[in-house]
Amino acid sequence: MSVPSLPTAPFAERPGRLMAAETAEQPAVLRRILDEAAPRIFATAQAIAAKSPRFVLLTARGTSDNAALYAKYLLEIQLGLPCGLTSMSTTTAYGARPSLRDVLVVTVSQSGGSPDLVASTRAAREAGALTLAVTNNPDSPLAAVSEHHIDVLAGPERALPATKTYTASLLCLYLLVQGLQSRDGTATAAGLPDLAAGILARQEEVRALAARYRFAERMVITSRGYGYPTAKEAALKLMETSYIPALSYSGADLLHGPLAMVDNISPVIAVVTSGRGGEALQPVLDRLRGRGADLFVVGPASQVARASSGFAVPTESVPEELQPVLDILPLQLLAYEVTLARGQDPDAPRALAKVTETR
Repeated sequence: MSVPSLPTAPFAERPGRLMAAETAEQPAVLRRILDEAAPRIFATAQAIAAKSPRFVLLTARGTSDNAALYAKYLLEIQLGLPCGLTSMSTTTAYGARPSLRDVLVVTVSQSGGSPDLVASTRAAREAGALTLAVTNNPDSPLAAVSEHHIDVLAGPERALPATKTYTASLLCLYLLVQGLQSRDGTATAAGLPDLAAGILARQEEVRALAARYRFAERMVITSRGYGYPTAKEAALKLMETSYIPALSYSGADLLHGPLAMVDNISPVIAVVTSGRGGEALQPVLDRLRGRGADLFVVGPASQVARASSGFAVPTESVPEELQPVLDILPLQLLAYEVTLARGQDPDAPRALAKVTETR
């Protein structure tokens, strides 16, 4: 299946041209990971497994933090390893030095250049942790201070909203967790590039959906299980490109109070995976429909048919733990199209820089 063509306006003049181009690259990036990176990821996983870590700490910010959350679900569900998301300020601002012997610290970063990520990873290694950096830059300071490194092979990403580095990180983290179990995950993931290309070829479908949400004042995005990182990443994309306040909640948390703000005006986007996470989300969807919510579903066609609108994702042949690689794609397109419809440029969100140097 061919990679979808870009819009026909002159490339140099089109708002959002960088985000559009990088979004369209994702099938090729996924294939490159499977063809070139997978053997190195497997070798890295085997070296880590030989150390038998008893706990995993995941360190990241922004889009990479959502990829790290995905890894948390993988590691806890598939390996039974307890995981935590680190608070870097405990090390960088407060100077805490916890004992990290037998702990695997995985730091996910597109650029590998943020000072707090580098400093906290260095401190973790000094405290006895086994450290792994997952970046799009093998020459970065983060890669240099880490014992192990995985290059996600996404190629240069110039648009401020991260697209291809996110899905590349997801696939690399999936292959890592498979390798920690002495499994080669490439066969299971082999269909992803073609499926991704098919989704991205449906941009006109997303453009029509985006017109519905052009004037939205806020959005709520919800999911359960493996879909929850997708909900958080979709909210981030919408906020940083279109400036629409987008609130992401686990479906379980949505029922514990925030459901009260849902009405028939503010759209609710539900990411429904095919699997246990999607099953756990069903009572939430029932409550949303009961409140007359404007419900947009990303997921199986059977779920889209019961919503106000949505985008059917062909995941019948894809295990639930790999579906996030596909489910985010229509939501990236949605953020792009809503932003253009609102007269803004998704390549250059105000007040943002490509490398955010937090300390």
